Amino acid sequence: QLRLVESGGGSVQPGGSLKLSCTGSGFTVANYNIGWFRQAPGKEREGLTCISPSGKTINYRDHVKGRFTISRDGAKNTFYLQMNNLQDWDTAVYYCTASSSRYCSGTYYYGDDLEYNFWGQGIQVTVSS
Repeated sequence: QLRLVESGGGSVQPGGSLKLSCTGSGFTVANYNIGWFRQAPGKEREGLTCISPSGKTINYRDHVKGRFTISRDGAKNTFYLQMNNLQDWDTAVYYCTASSSRYCSGTYYYGDDLEYNFWGQGIQVTVSS
Protein backbone atom coordinates (compact mmCIF):
# COMPACT_ATOMS: atom_id res chain seq x y z
CA GLN A 1 0.00 0.00 0.00
CA LEU A 2 1.39 3.38 -0.99
CA ARG A 3 1.26 5.76 1.93
CA LEU A 4 3.10 7.97 4.37
CA VAL A 5 2.99 7.04 8.03
CA GLU A 6 3.70 9.64 10.68
CA SER A 7 4.94 9.14 14.22
CA GLY A 8 6.49 11.08 17.06
CA GLY A 9 3.75 13.48 18.08
CA GLY A 10 2.62 14.10 21.61
CA SER A 11 2.52 16.68 24.36
CA VAL A 12 5.35 18.91 25.45
CA GLN A 13 5.79 21.96 27.65
CA PRO A 14 6.60 25.37 26.16
CA GLY A 15 10.26 25.55 25.23
CA GLY A 16 10.41 21.81 24.68
CA SER A 17 11.25 19.78 21.59
CA LEU A 18 9.68 17.03 19.52
CA LYS A 19 10.83 15.16 16.44
CA LEU A 20 8.22 13.97 13.97
CA SER A 21 8.93 11.14 11.56
CA CYS A 22 7.25 10.32 8.26
CA THR A 23 7.99 6.99 6.59
CA GLY A 24 7.12 6.07 3.05
CA SER A 25 5.54 2.71 2.33
CA GLY A 26 5.62 1.30 -1.18
CA PHE A 27 7.55 4.16 -2.74
CA THR A 28 10.85 6.00 -2.36
CA VAL A 29 10.39 9.29 -0.56
CA ALA A 30 13.69 10.66 -1.86
CA ASN A 31 12.18 10.80 -5.35
CA TYR A 32 9.66 13.41 -4.22
CA ASN A 33 9.54 16.95 -2.96
CA ILE A 34 8.76 16.51 0.71
CA GLY A 35 6.97 18.95 2.94
CA TRP A 36 5.32 19.49 6.29
CA PHE A 37 2.08 21.29 7.02
CA ARG A 38 0.02 21.85 10.14
CA GLN A 39 -3.51 22.81 10.98
CA ALA A 40 -4.63 24.23 14.29
CA PRO A 41 -8.27 24.08 15.42
CA GLY A 42 -10.32 26.74 13.69
CA LYS A 43 -7.43 27.85 11.51
CA GLU A 44 -6.40 27.26 7.93
CA ARG A 45 -3.73 24.75 7.10
CA GLU A 46 -0.29 26.32 6.85
CA GLY A 47 2.93 25.18 5.27
CA LEU A 48 6.07 24.83 7.35
CA THR A 49 9.02 23.53 5.37
CA CYS A 50 10.00 21.46 2.35
CA ILE A 51 13.01 19.72 0.84
CA SER A 52 13.73 18.84 -2.79
CA PRO A 53 14.51 15.33 -4.03
CA SER A 54 18.20 16.17 -4.30
CA GLY A 55 18.20 17.67 -0.83
CA LYS A 56 19.90 20.77 -2.21
CA THR A 57 16.84 23.00 -1.83
CA ILE A 58 15.23 23.52 1.56
CA ASN A 59 12.61 26.12 2.34
CA TYR A 60 11.32 27.28 5.71
CA ARG A 61 8.38 29.53 6.30
CA ASP A 62 9.23 32.55 8.40
CA HIS A 63 7.25 31.40 11.42
CA VAL A 64 9.41 28.30 11.87
CA LYS A 65 12.82 29.50 10.72
CA GLY A 66 15.47 28.86 13.34
CA ARG A 67 13.23 26.52 15.34
CA PHE A 68 12.26 23.71 12.94
CA THR A 69 14.58 21.55 10.84
CA ILE A 70 13.63 19.18 8.04
CA SER A 71 15.83 16.22 7.26
CA ARG A 72 15.65 12.76 5.74
CA ASP A 73 17.25 9.34 5.96
CA GLY A 74 17.21 7.59 2.61
CA ALA A 75 18.17 4.26 4.09
CA LYS A 76 15.08 4.34 6.31
CA ASN A 77 12.88 5.92 3.62
CA THR A 78 11.94 8.42 6.27
CA PHE A 79 12.01 12.16 6.70
CA TYR A 80 11.84 14.17 9.86
CA LEU A 81 10.74 17.43 11.38
CA GLN A 82 12.79 18.46 14.38
CA MET A 83 10.90 21.08 16.35
CA ASN A 84 12.65 23.08 19.05
CA ASN A 85 11.51 25.83 21.39
CA LEU A 86 7.90 24.85 20.88
CA GLN A 87 5.25 27.34 21.96
CA ASP A 88 1.54 27.06 22.56
CA TRP A 89 0.78 28.43 19.11
CA ASP A 90 2.57 25.43 17.62
CA THR A 91 -0.27 23.21 18.85
CA ALA A 92 -1.80 21.62 15.78
CA VAL A 93 -2.19 18.48 13.74
CA TYR A 94 0.93 18.04 11.64
CA TYR A 95 0.94 16.47 8.18
CA CYS A 96 3.75 15.29 5.96
CA THR A 97 3.43 15.34 2.19
CA ALA A 98 5.21 14.09 -0.90
CA SER A 99 4.74 15.68 -4.30
CA SER A 100 6.14 15.02 -7.75
CA SER A 101 4.68 18.22 -9.20
CA ARG A 102 5.03 20.78 -6.41
CA TYR A 103 8.69 21.76 -6.32
CA CYS A 104 10.26 22.81 -3.06
CA SER A 105 10.27 26.57 -2.94
CA GLY A 106 8.24 29.27 -1.29
CA THR A 107 5.27 28.21 -3.40
CA TYR A 108 5.35 24.51 -2.51
CA TYR A 109 2.61 25.02 0.05
CA TYR A 110 -0.05 26.53 -2.22
CA GLY A 111 -1.08 23.59 -4.36
CA ASP A 112 -4.44 21.87 -4.48
CA ASP A 113 -4.59 18.78 -2.31
CA LEU A 114 -4.42 16.52 -5.36
CA GLU A 115 -1.07 18.01 -6.33
CA TYR A 116 0.47 16.21 -3.37
CA ASN A 117 0.79 12.55 -4.29
CA PHE A 118 0.83 11.41 -0.68
CA TRP A 119 -0.30 12.73 2.68
CA GLY A 120 0.50 11.39 6.11
CA GLN A 121 -2.39 10.53 8.39
CA GLY A 122 -1.80 13.57 10.57
CA ILE A 123 -0.36 13.61 14.06
CA GLN A 124 -1.25 15.74 17.06
CA VAL A 125 1.32 18.03 18.67
CA THR A 126 0.19 19.75 21.85
CA VAL A 127 2.25 22.41 23.59
CA SER A 128 0.93 23.25 27.01
CA SER A 129 2.15 24.02 30.49
